[in-house]
Amino acid sequence: MQEPRIAVAVVTMGNRPAEVDALLESVAKQDVPPARIVIVGNGCRLPEFARRLSLPGEVTVLETDENLGCPGGRNVALARLREYGDTDIVVELDDDGLLVDADVLRRVRDHFAADPRLGIVGFRIADENGETQRRHVPRAGNADPLRGGYVTGFLGGGHAFRMAMLNEIGDWPAEFFFAHEETDLAWRAADADWKILYAPELLLQHPKTSPARHAIYYRVTARNRVWLVRRRLPLPLIPVHLGVWIAVTLLRTRSLGGLRAWFGGFLEGLREPAGERRPMRWRTVWRLTRLGRPPVL
Repeated sequence: MQEPRIAVAVVTMGNRPAEVDALLESVAKQDVPPARIVIVGNGCRLPEFARRLSLPGEVTVLETDENLGCPGGRNVALARLREYGDTDIVVELDDDGLLVDADVLRRVRDHFAADPRLGIVGFRIADENGETQRRHVPRAGNADPLRGGYVTGFLGGGHAFRMAMLNEIGDWPAEFFFAHEETDLAWRAADADWKILYAPELLLQHPKTSPARHAIYYRVTARNRVWLVRRRLPLPLIPVHLGVWIAVTLLRTRSLGGLRAWFGGFLEGLREPAGERRPMRWRTVWRLTRLGRPPVL
């Protein structure tokens, strides 16, 4: 059997040259080198760091005229890889991440080679002290970040996709721009009977951050959650899901300004078109529930 051909994709806004340098150097040290590396300057001109490094495989540098958001920028890389037509697995990495171990791509390759229905592999994200934030564990509750296995979602900072899966279910929802795009893609993958594996031995070192650092966090998070359920959930589950998250938001959010922005985004999600409605099957709802995270959480 032919071994899967791997590409690496990195999207950057050009404001982290040192971090991207370090990330690409960690890619260059992998004991199984990628056949291609695609670097996307998302609404920016990339400095020479993206062009001068000695990197394995074919390196493609792309620049977009405007910031397309994380999912939109990643779609640019996927479109170019699809044009080349010689990639089986794409590994997408945050531009401020770092592959600490030299065997990450080899392990990714072996996971996909072992199971033809494996569509997504999620990495473990930990800071420089080895700590994984709770929001980076793809299980409900106080789950152990070192326990791998099949799950219902994946981590946007570090993951790998089978291109055949993307060709079937579609790419990232670019209109989301930021927040919940991983869940939209994961639910589509699960509904098409692709497996999602959390592999904690695949470590991406990443600085500890809060999603609320983004000025648009509260508004876009709420808007995209409404869009997500309008697109993907059976009708009876939509009010349940939204009711749960209204309660969670009221309990968690201490900022009055944040609450105003969140409910403004919630109303925007109700008013604005959500895109194509393609709800998951009830058997997918049951499958996600058996994996520990029913799609109302």
